[in-house]
Amino acid sequence: MGMMMLLVTATKVVGVMGALTVAANSFAYRRFYKKNLAPFENPVDESHELLASFPIHKDVDEEGGFFFALATAPAHVEDELHDSWLEFAKDTKPPDDPAGDPPDPPARKGPKKIGFQTTNIEDPRVLSVQGKARKLMKVSMEAMIRGYEKMTEPEEKHNVAAWQNAIHPEERVRFWSDPDTELKLAQGAHQTVFRMGVDWGRIMPIEPVDGINNAVDWEAVKRYRYIIERVLAHGMRVMLTLFHHSMPSWAAEYGGWKEKKTIKYFVDFTRLAVEQYGDLVDYWITINEPHVFAMLTYCAGAWPGGDPNLLETATAAMPRGVFKVVMQVMADAHLEAYDIIHDLSKSTKKVKVGVSHHVSFMRPYGLFDVPLVVFSNWMTRFAFCDDIAHKCDFLGINYYGQEVVSAPGLKNVEDDEYSESGRGVYPDGLYRMLIEFNERYKKYNLPFIITENGVSDSTDIIRRPYIIEHLLAVRAAMDKGVRVQGYCFWTISDNWEWADGYGPKFGLVAVDRHKNLDRHPRPSYYLYAELSKTGKVTRKQRQEVWEELQSAARRGMTRPFCRAINDHGLMFAGGLDVPIDRPFAVRDWRFGHYEVEGLQDPLSSVVRYFREGAMFSSHGRKCKPKVHLDSKLV
Repeated sequence: MGMMMLLVTATKVVGVMGALTVAANSFAYRRFYKKNLAPFENPVDESHELLASFPIHKDVDEEGGFFFALATAPAHVEDELHDSWLEFAKDTKPPDDPAGDPPDPPARKGPKKIGFQTTNIEDPRVLSVQGKARKLMKVSMEAMIRGYEKMTEPEEKHNVAAWQNAIHPEERVRFWSDPDTELKLAQGAHQTVFRMGVDWGRIMPIEPVDGINNAVDWEAVKRYRYIIERVLAHGMRVMLTLFHHSMPSWAAEYGGWKEKKTIKYFVDFTRLAVEQYGDLVDYWITINEPHVFAMLTYCAGAWPGGDPNLLETATAAMPRGVFKVVMQVMADAHLEAYDIIHDLSKSTKKVKVGVSHHVSFMRPYGLFDVPLVVFSNWMTRFAFCDDIAHKCDFLGINYYGQEVVSAPGLKNVEDDEYSESGRGVYPDGLYRMLIEFNERYKKYNLPFIITENGVSDSTDIIRRPYIIEHLLAVRAAMDKGVRVQGYCFWTISDNWEWADGYGPKFGLVAVDRHKNLDRHPRPSYYLYAELSKTGKVTRKQRQEVWEELQSAARRGMTRPFCRAINDHGLMFAGGLDVPIDRPFAVRDWRFGHYEVEGLQDPLSSVVRYFREGAMFSSHGRKCKPKVHLDSKLV
């Protein structure tokens, strides 16, 4: 009898705890919905032929003008640079028969899981306890930035997807040896600003323990000055990035951004760059996507230079964890670099210094995913910017799309449109983010620059409406009072996309790696050139590219997709050596048109079913709901 009473009591406690958990998450979702998902009135007057106009002929500083830009980055484009990324890729064992990036990839029985290189290879059938724990923590840490699930089997040693599938992969796109090819394409697209970077490890290949004089490759310094001068010769201003995901090998060996001495080294590097290029540069970006680099390198171990142990991974998000440490060191480095650039710059114009901050629009898939989304946003959305906003002349926003979180990874929503690299296409998210960031930092009167926005799409069918809709989102935010000074599309040519290698195709221009890196402009290149030249988005342009996409979707056409998906609909983090096919989505994701679903987990779906049923009276008449469907629990 006593055992039965104990069982009943335990059942009641579990029931109460469950009810409280559901109630708490329901309350959290209502707040999250109100702040992030509540519908807004479409700001675009779609009855007019002219949908958006940007003041491209006005001065940015004095008259509130606007510029269009194209980008490339050092770790993507510099041939003959044996940096940590190339070494990371070369660890991959070559296949017996390299695919050669074939147009018609061979059939495969199932999607391949690409993840971390592991050292536990003595018995591929067994994962150690430490390995299991570390894998779970890596899943959680990466979910905070990418949301992708890391599923690693010990016998798999791939680091960079499709590395061996490319011809001469170490050449990237030869920007170092042949910058004019990229610059002519940018100039031909009527760009007024060109974003590039200088590679810290290339300029300073030796740790400057005794000062920088003996640590600097002065020929590399001169070469970069020549390249920057070529940008000016093509009629474009320079936006220069100092740190873009490429840590010098010597810094990685002692811990890189985990160690405070890196601040001094970075400031020395910054001082050198300003002394050599300060008279040529208009916009300085100190650090690109700091929290992305911190998480994927030092927390998840998915990028080279970090190699976190189990303790670092497990405690990464704690107040004194590796993520907090790295972010503080990077913030301090920016603050000191900001002063150096302003003090030493030789530019005749007002120098502008900022960062490029990555922003994802994250939303929960199910009721119990709300806490992870809230926590992820707390960790990544504003924390770094709060520390450095008082020393920024602009805040760069890198935005690619939305991520639907289903712990511990990202959920593949079947009727959503995705890029080849697994980002949900959601122009509304850029508008929402600009409004939110502007409200938070209005006391600093910060202007914004879209320093990256783009989509990986080798078919080029998604990319054209993607450009149109995100520009409409930018214009709508400007109409609400957000000072957006420029828009930089990522990227000119298909690039080396970090741990995804040459899989996803981000370029307005295709690169034929079989034929001497020949360039082939896609239709989106000409569309972007027209938009940049006129500064206008028209209804005709929008209708033409949208109808082409919808036609492809209605006909059941497919396109490449570089993410594997498991039986539960979660996307794996690693890219695929050979893409799988995915159909185009039949969905209206245009700016101001996207309808956000409610929560989709089984519990929420059941509740929604009964609630929707209750909306009908006994006479068959539908009752008017008190609130919008999406503002409910589900």
